[in-house]
This record gives sequence, structure tokens and C-alpha cells, in this order.
Amino acid sequence: MTDYRKINNLVGWVVFLIATTVYVLTLEPTASYWDAGEFIACSYKLLVPHPPGAPFYLLVGRLFSMFASDVTQVAWWVNLLSALCSSLTVLFLFWSITILARRILIKEGEVVGTGNLLLIMGSGAVGALAYTFTDSAWFSAVEAEVYAMSSFFTAIVFWAMLRWENKVGQALSDKWLILIAYLIGLSIGAHLLNLVAIPALAFIYYFRLYKPTLWGGVVAFLISAIIVVAILWGIIPGLPTLAGNVEVFFVNSLGLPFGSGIIVFVVLLVGAIVWGIRYSIVKGNRILNTGILCFAFILIGYSSYMIIPIRSGYNPTIDENDPQDILSFVAYLKREQYGDRPLLYGPQFNAQPVDQEEGAPRYVKGENKYVATGKKLSYVYASKDKTLLPRIYSDKKQDLDEYKKWVNIQEGQMPTFGQNLSFLFRYQLGHMYFRYFGWNFIGREGDVQNSGVLWLNKNTGDLPAKVANNKARNAFFMLPLLVGILGLIYQIRKKDQDAFVVGLLFFFTGIAIALYLNQPPLEPRERDYTFAGSFYAFSIWIGLGVLGLADLLKTVLKNNTARAGVATAVCLAAPVILAAEGWDDHDRSDRYHSVDSAKNLLDSCAPNAILFTNGDNDTFPLWYAQEVEGFRTDVRVAVLSYLNTDWYIDQMRRQAYESDPWPVILEKENYQQGTNDYLPYAEKPQVAAGIDLKQFISLVKQNHPALQAQYGSGTTLLTFPTKNFFLNVDKEHVQKLGFVPAEKQASITDRMQWRVNQSLLEKKHLIILDLLANSNWERPIYFSTTVNSADFMGLSEYFQLEGLAQRIVPVRFSQEEEISNIHKEQMYENMMKKYNFRNFDRADIYYDDNYYRFTANARDKFAKLAAAYLASGDNVRAKEIIDHCFTVLPFETVPYDYYTPNFIPLLAELGEEERAQALMEGIVKSSQENLDYYFEKGSLFEMEIQTNMLMMQQTIAAAQEMGMQERAMQLQQTFVQYLQRMRR
Repeated sequence: MTDYRKINNLVGWVVFLIATTVYVLTLEPTASYWDAGEFIACSYKLLVPHPPGAPFYLLVGRLFSMFASDVTQVAWWVNLLSALCSSLTVLFLFWSITILARRILIKEGEVVGTGNLLLIMGSGAVGALAYTFTDSAWFSAVEAEVYAMSSFFTAIVFWAMLRWENKVGQALSDKWLILIAYLIGLSIGAHLLNLVAIPALAFIYYFRLYKPTLWGGVVAFLISAIIVVAILWGIIPGLPTLAGNVEVFFVNSLGLPFGSGIIVFVVLLVGAIVWGIRYSIVKGNRILNTGILCFAFILIGYSSYMIIPIRSGYNPTIDENDPQDILSFVAYLKREQYGDRPLLYGPQFNAQPVDQEEGAPRYVKGENKYVATGKKLSYVYASKDKTLLPRIYSDKKQDLDEYKKWVNIQEGQMPTFGQNLSFLFRYQLGHMYFRYFGWNFIGREGDVQNSGVLWLNKNTGDLPAKVANNKARNAFFMLPLLVGILGLIYQIRKKDQDAFVVGLLFFFTGIAIALYLNQPPLEPRERDYTFAGSFYAFSIWIGLGVLGLADLLKTVLKNNTARAGVATAVCLAAPVILAAEGWDDHDRSDRYHSVDSAKNLLDSCAPNAILFTNGDNDTFPLWYAQEVEGFRTDVRVAVLSYLNTDWYIDQMRRQAYESDPWPVILEKENYQQGTNDYLPYAEKPQVAAGIDLKQFISLVKQNHPALQAQYGSGTTLLTFPTKNFFLNVDKEHVQKLGFVPAEKQASITDRMQWRVNQSLLEKKHLIILDLLANSNWERPIYFSTTVNSADFMGLSEYFQLEGLAQRIVPVRFSQEEEISNIHKEQMYENMMKKYNFRNFDRADIYYDDNYYRFTANARDKFAKLAAAYLASGDNVRAKEIIDHCFTVLPFETVPYDYYTPNFIPLLAELGEEERAQALMEGIVKSSQENLDYYFEKGSLFEMEIQTNMLMMQQTIAAAQEMGMQERAMQLQQTFVQYLQRMRR
């Protein structure tokens, strides 16, 4: 027993060291795209990230960040937290497998022989190493995200439950249950995915203490479901909601000071817990005592969430939703800003509401009490418009177009229950779960969005270069899948109760999550990381596959030790091929462009600028650069979608590092929640020709009757009375400021005039107009070039391009002449001297489409800058810009994109016809290969098809511009053929 324990611990830690070494070697050195930049920044300074937050992750991340020798190392250390969480997951997976394997091979009280010892260790090592190298686990292990920590909690909780099972009957065995409760409480502060492991834990408990029956199993399942619901809705948002109601009552009804209700609630809750524990001891009720202690320790773990309102109270620079009081904290926990999705019963996509229901009142903290700001409204739908399992529910136009790719539905027809089930099985389970399962254990076609499963080999012979050379094209020859299925069958035969428990873990961390998420058909990125717990469970069966293979070898090999060695060696092929195929596309050790792109965008802006950004990838790396590395903290980054909230506008009106408060005149009462959320267009003939922007903002501030209109019964809204606006400009003042280039000084207008191109002004648009009206041109206002043009409000003809951002200036640029708005000298200074594109010239570094979207944008700006210098007669500088672009973003490592054809006529005009023609033919060959491939793959790759069609179209225009009419005609004929295929 002692030898077994020592060997089990030793081998486990060796596997842990292997996983840790792999993850550290492939760790991203800085902040990756998506949420990582936000999490690193919020860990480093304990800021408040997007709802529902991850406070325990942030606290531990803060500890890791303190080991950094300088600010540029902070990201690596916070990323290391994910690496260690992942390798600890592997460690506890190893120990869980060895417990399950030993239970199959060794009867209680027997000594573990050499052959069985090797089999048990081999099964643990194979299963744990297989999970180490799975696509989803490896992806989460090398970046600062919460999913690695979430997987760790799932692993340690499952292992702890198996340990409890072995300790039942011993003194103090229930301490394992209390430990599990505490770990579940802590996991809430990382991610809620760990909660879905509870049904599997419940059945371990049930099988160990009771004789299994059908109805007993049903009761065990129902109790586990009640526990999940009690934590998910009762403890997490429920207790704070109840505390909020008590607080409002004590403050508003009893006239007590703020916080008094919270204090009373906490005292009563703690008192009830203490009384319950004492009562259970007096009565000798062990189950009640353990249950209350588990509840208390869940709360202790959950208490990490107190860091959210505490830090929010200090008004940090990142303070999403501003949850500093109990009521805003509850809204933060409930993720109210994201809306709801129907789950078991609800309306379909084309259901029309028949009424509205008023819910609980909304309160905000006032001067002396909580002030009601209206009631929560929810739509009421007719029963005929509802269905069980409403899967086709999103009424967004783009989602409806995507639904049609999976189910034959029409806009005016209500989907049938069968069509809802079809979408569930084809998309939500097939495409968004089993496809990811295949990526991890069968093979992966590539990293283009919606790439499928690669079943046997890579077969790169007749594939386009972009697909064939994609490092994410991985073939596992189904080995991990086959070994896992063998382990599943073997466990069912030998220990069906354990197989049922692992199966529950597999189901609830995979398929059940897919059912719960009810995903719409259009996701901004792949979501495989959500199901890492399910892939963890399947890796248990991969480990047990060693035992299954050894059992099959009994007739061939009689020696237990030899059989164990052969089975282990053969099954080790599964993790080996996962590692060999996955290394190149999971190695992020020299990738820097996520942060380089952020710094490039910030360096596009003048000092003390305001920069409007679009979304996550546009913004989170900027937050990292400013908050962690202290880069360009004079620029105020503003996320457009957040500007529809009052808390975000409040933050923009405060000083932030070197960035001054926003010069807006609207007050809190003008933009608080429920006020001026949108202003509809209501034409007034007297100002149809136009209204002074300053006057309009002043009228909004006054809530002037001239802008008011009645909408519905008793609802008064402010409107905008004309789509035509003007703003008077002090030309001399603008000239002194010097942000308009010398050759455009004469074009500075006395009056800006533009037409708003929408029928609703959202709150964000109102704030932008306020800034424009009252900044007096002393506060530079920029839009990132990736911002949706729908938010420009007709101002785009006043945009001056200075790099990756465009500045509002009082000069009207020609919309027909694309390069007329370029500030050549400023843009040259930014792009040629300030911008960084580290390591894009290295073919050994893997980049995915997230990176190529940013390089495409940069290439576009290089081409425009070169064209501007070429138009001014400066051929030398134009060539310098093109050569620099091709050096830092070479086509050998950065594939052609839809902006690349813009360089063809530029090269020809510079006298480099041979180079231009070679580029043209390269683009033609690449786009045709890609189109042939993606047309065969189908409509899921519509974006790739459109991109390559656009590349061909632009290449044809370039050939015509170069005078190559015959070649242009050939390409036009080919393009028409592709266009016909596209229409079909």
C-alpha cells in the first residue's frame, strides 16, 4: 500500500511536470486577443471586468503578477496562472483515473502486483497526457482566461469526491464533502461551469451509501438538480437580491442610513447558520450538520465576490457596470446587460409580443435613499407563438439568414417543433459540440471559422496552400477516439456504476451545456473552450483504454507485466500524436501582435485624444497596454457599445491617468438609465434645413418641450427634429492648433454640415455629438478604422486618416477620391516610424484569422499611404512604404487578403510591372484555389467565399488599370462563373 501510494504520487507529479513544461514552453508572452487583455489588466490592478466577473481568478492573478520583474512581464506571469491551473488539472485527472482503474483491477484488501501497478500507472499517464495535448485544453492553458481555472476546479472536485468514497466509514470522512463545498464556492469566483459536475458527484454519493434502484436514481438526480439550481439561482444572485430588498426596505421605508439593511441581513444570515450548526450538534443530526457546514463553506468560497463592490467603490479606470452598491451588484451578477435566452419554453424568432408585463422596480442609489427609475418590462407572447425547446428564437436579421443554412424556414412562417429539434441536433449539438469533440480526439481541418473534423489523414495534395499549410490542420487518425471508446466499453463491462458517473460528467459538462446555452447560429468566434470539462471526462476513458487493450491481449500475452507494458506503449500513441500534431498551432511563445496592434492603434492618435472602438478585440488589448504597460495613457479609449450606459459615461467624465475628463455639457439627469436611451426622428419643418449642433445639445440638456413628443400612453421622449446638422467653426483657432495638414489649411470650413443617416439616435450618438459640439477642437476625436460605419452618423466625409484611426476635422473630403482625406506626413510618421509588427516575417510562428484581420487592416493603410504619396509625385517615398509593408508583412507568412490587390496598380505605376504582374498572378491562383475549395465546403464558409470573390474583382480592376485587357477579360469570365456558383 505504501509503495503504491508513493509510486502513484511520483508518477502523478512527473505527469504534472511534463504538462507544466509543455505549457510554459508554449505560453503566450503577452496578452492575447479576446478577453485576455482585460483579465490581465484587471488582475494586475484588481479592476472590475465584464459581468459576472471572476474575482477569485483576479485575486490569484494579482499574486502571480507580483512576481513580474517589470510591467512587460506581467502578462507572462498571469498567463502562467492558466498554465499551472491546467497542469494541476492534468495531475488530478491522473489521480482520478488511477483510482477508477485500481477499483476495476484490484479487490479491496488485495496487494497491487507489478503488472497491475504498471497498468494502473499507464492508464493514468495515457489519459492525463491525452488531455494535456487536447486542442481545447491546450488553447486555454497558454493564455489568461478563466477556463483553465474552471477545469482545475472540476478536476479537483471530482478527485475529492472519489477520495471521499474511499474514506466513507472512517472518522471525519465528511470533511471531504465540506472541502468540496468550499471548492465549489471558490469556483464561482472563476466560472460557473464547475457547477454542472454536481450530478456526477451526487451519484458517487448515492452509489456509495445506498443500494441502487431506478427510483432511487431518479431521486438522486432530482436532488442534484435542486442543489445546482439552489446554487445557480438561489445563492449566487438570490442571496444578494434578498439583501438588496432588505436594504431598500430599511433605507426607504425605515429611513435608516445606507448599508443598514445589508448589516442586518448579514447578521441574520450568520446567526441562522450558527444556530443551525448548534441545533444539528444538539440533536446529533449528522446529515443536517454536514449540509449546513457545506452551505457555510460555499458562502465562504463565494465571498471572493466581495472584492467586486469593494474595488468598484474606489472608481477604478476599468469598472464595468459600476457595481459598488448592492443593487447594481445584483444586476452585475445577473448579467442583465446581456439579456435572456429562452431555455425550455418560450417564443420563436418571428413571435410578436401581445403585451408587456411590469416586473420589480429598478432602483439606483440617490442622495438619501434608493430612487426608483421605472420597472423591469418583459414582453408577453401568445401561447400559439411559443414552443417547447425554442431553439430558433433570435429575431436578428443576420441570425435569420444563418438559421436558413441549417433549417428550411421562412420569415413569415412559425417554425415547427421538428424544425427546432433539427436546429438543436444539427447546429447546437452537431456543429457546436460534436464538431469540437472531433477537433480534440479525431482531427481538425483548420482554423478558419466553422472548420470541420478531419477524419483520417491530412490529404494536402489537392488543397489550396492556405488550407494545406495551415498549422491548425491536425490529423489524429482517430486514435484518441478509438482508445477512448475502448476504455468506455471496458468500464461499462467491468464497473458499470463508475461508467455511469463518468458518463454523467461527460454529458453535463458537454451536451447539457450546449442545451443550456441555446446558442444562436452566428458566433463571433469558436466556442470549444466551453466544453473542456466534457473532453476531460472523455480523457478518463482514454486512460481506461489501456486496461481495455490489456484485457484484449490476454489471449496473446499471458505475462501481466509484458501485457501492461505493451498496452501502455500502444495507447501512448494517442497523446503522442496529439502532441506532435498540435504543437505548432498551440505554440504562442513568440507572438506579440495582439499588443503591437493595440500600441499601433494608440500611436495613431494625437495627445489627449478620445478614441472610439468597436468591441473586444478592438479594446481589450488597448486596456492591457494602458493599464499594465502604461502606454499612451493620455488617450481615452471609449467602447461604443458601453456608451449606451450611464455608468460608462460617468467614467468618461472623470480624470484617468493623463487623460482629461470629457468636455461634455450633458449632466447625469440627461443620460441616466431610462432617460434618452434613444431619440427617435420626428421632423419639424421649421428646422428641416438644419439645426445648430450646439443648440440641439443645449435643448437636450434643458429637456426642452420643443424636442418632446408623445409615444404611447403617458410616454414622453425627446426627439431630434431634423437629420441635417451644422457646426460653426473658428477657422483661425483650428489653424493655430495645426492638426490639419498645410496643403488642406485653405479647405478648413466655416461651417460643418452633414446629414445623420439613421432614424434613431442612441445615447452613444448623443454623447459623441455633445463632444463634437463642445470640445472646441482642442480634444482630438478619433474613430478606429474597424468601427462600424453605422456609428459615424454621416460624419465620415470629415474623417482625416492618420493611421489605424481617423480623426474628425473641419475639412470636407471628397468621397469619390479615396485618398483625399489622408494626412500624409502624420500617417507616415505613425506607420513607418512608430508601428511595430514583430515576428510576422517568421514562418515558424503560428497566427490565426484574428491576427490576419489586423494585418489586412494595416496593409490597407500602407496601400492608401503609398497611393497618396504617388499621387503627390513622391515616387521614392511611395516605393519605400510598399517595400516596408512587404518586409514587415511578407506574403510568405501573411496570406493574401482583400486589400492586397490595391498594391498591383501602385507597383505598375512605379515602373515595377514584373513585380506587379507576379503579385497579380499569385493573388489569382490563391483566390481561385480557395474558391474551388470553399464552394465545395458549402455556405458555412460564405465569408471566405466573399473575401476571395472580392480579391478576384479587385484584381480584375487592377489588370484593367495596367492595360492588360486580354488578361482582365479572362479573369472576368472566370469571375462570372464563380458568381453563378455563388448565387446557386
